[in-house]
Amino acid sequence: MNTTVAPPRFVLWQEVLFAYLAPAVCAGAGGLVTGRADLLLAAVTSIAGTSALVALLLGMWLRYGGIRIHRVRRASSVFRATAFGLGAAAGAAVVAQILTTTTSLPDRIQLDFPVAAALAATITTWRWCAVQRKVHA
Repeated sequence: MNTTVAPPRFVLWQEVLFAYLAPAVCAGAGGLVTGRADLLLAAVTSIAGTSALVALLLGMWLRYGGIRIHRVRRASSVFRATAFGLGAAAGAAVVAQILTTTTSLPDRIQLDFPVAAALAATITTWRWCAVQRKVHA
């Protein structure tokens, strides 16, 4: 009987898949319950899509580049997750503002993008930190 345990891994495709599915299901359920067709559409496009894109980009950066600044590497997981979540929300808010003023996209993306980006960045960073703690323990 083999008692060795494989080290935990940060599996990027799983992070992206769950970053898409979780908000799509939650916002979609809200759209079904309230009978709002616009929320159903946003659930699988602007909300889940933004979440998956942020998880993909941040996850790739964390996995392949990582945090190189020594002070940030030593910071607590709560601080890192919060910082990345706030940073992603700010970046997504700027992108949403630019898109709503230059295209005919609905104004709701000004709320959808920052919230979805913040949640995806926070959760992805938190999960990455958890794997790093287990690997370096």
